[in-house]
Amino acid sequence: MRAASTFVSLLARRGVLDRVEAIGVVLCGSLGATGEGHGTPDAVVAGLRGLDPRTCDVDEVPGAWDALGEGATLVLDGGRAVTMRRADIRLAPLTRLPGHPNGMRFVAYGAGVPAQGSGDRPVLAQEIAYSVGGGFVVWEDALVDGGDTELSEALTESSSDVVDPALEFESAAELLEVCRRTGLDIAEVAWAHELALRPTPTTPTTPTTPTTSTTTTPVAAGLDEIWSAMSDCIDSGLTREGHLPGRLNVRRRAARTRVRLEALEEAATRGDVVGDLSIEWLQACAMAVNEENASGRRVVTAPTNGAAGIIPAVGRHFLRTHPALADDDEASRRAMRRYLLVAGAIGNLYKRNASISGAEAGCQGEVGSACSMAAGALCAVLGGTPEQVENAAEIAMEHNLGLTCDPVGGLVQVPCIERNAIAACTAVSAARLALQGDGSHVVSLDTVIETMRQTGLDMSTKYKETSTGGLAVNVIEC
Repeated sequence: MRAASTFVSLLARRGVLDRVEAIGVVLCGSLGATGEGHGTPDAVVAGLRGLDPRTCDVDEVPGAWDALGEGATLVLDGGRAVTMRRADIRLAPLTRLPGHPNGMRFVAYGAGVPAQGSGDRPVLAQEIAYSVGGGFVVWEDALVDGGDTELSEALTESSSDVVDPALEFESAAELLEVCRRTGLDIAEVAWAHELALRPTPTTPTTPTTPTTSTTTTPVAAGLDEIWSAMSDCIDSGLTREGHLPGRLNVRRRAARTRVRLEALEEAATRGDVVGDLSIEWLQACAMAVNEENASGRRVVTAPTNGAAGIIPAVGRHFLRTHPALADDDEASRRAMRRYLLVAGAIGNLYKRNASISGAEAGCQGEVGSACSMAAGALCAVLGGTPEQVENAAEIAMEHNLGLTCDPVGGLVQVPCIERNAIAACTAVSAARLALQGDGSHVVSLDTVIETMRQTGLDMSTKYKETSTGGLAVNVIEC
């Protein structure tokens, strides 16, 4: 959706949008292999229309590709009406573009035919984009040394991006060194980086921290918005019943689980022996988010949609198991800011030094990195030191190494939804285990990230979001 919207913005910037008669899109590699199951062609149509994944009506997206049929009018962002067919968005699973397994080619066509009379429509513009995980889009020109960087430069968000050199880090070891040298914790280091990217309109008279800043600052407001979206997604998934779309006919489980858990809690108030239900609630919250994702609803990429349930579920678990926060909205907001900042700092290490893309690294790059992010973040809000946080993140990934991405039918349902529930439990266990130590351990987070990268390189492509291996071919779909 973002790539398609950006391409239309480029057409307007180049002054050719009013001459566009048609758009052609080719979804290559893993995007083509799982495109229908992931709803990718629908997202392309929505993006061409200018819809924003953060704000659009999610009900407008599903079915948009099929609705084009043999030809329908599509109004591009900016008001240009073109005729598009379903066939204009093509799936090409066997075509891999050089930059990344998730590649897509956009072509804008004008009216008439070339002078040589070949019958082909004249090309006004064409670009290649890569979906590298977590909602990030990288354009081909940015990957070519010395190439034309017009697209990347024109469409990159401006920011001051002036980070104190003393706070810069590219590895977990460097991050820990920054914390030791400055006395800051990981959340505070991440906070400083975010302030550099999104400065406040007026400089505060005293420096703010994740626990002192109000929602009037862009960073605090942004973090609150992310947590609110995550929390809303959990609540929506816990109430929505029925079956997920697609030929697997998977029945939703989160809402049914919620009803059973509420009944057990009610029984406990009458004196029945029920036992602790916190893990069951943790699993239900994770499944709720991923059932929302599987049905095309709005989720937060954390760090990807396929792994979107882990960080929200573990965050909700923290709040549920600390009831004092339930009566203090400001305290819970500040805790969740710290939680998200630490998760983001850890996720940045995976994105920088390995991959968060299932098409590139297998599910270890998605669910594994999300589990690691959640484990470190939970350890932080439970009072862990930077060394314990790093240990928690390492433990979580160490036990996700080699995890394949083999969605049945190309749908993000089986085994993806349960996988999020199990990884959320692993994250909690990793955080609790790390808190029992002093942060010292044999395998570093940097080592496990590098191992994950190497494992992803060695992994067969049939286990990397192509639905051509593993459960995807061994499970009968009907």
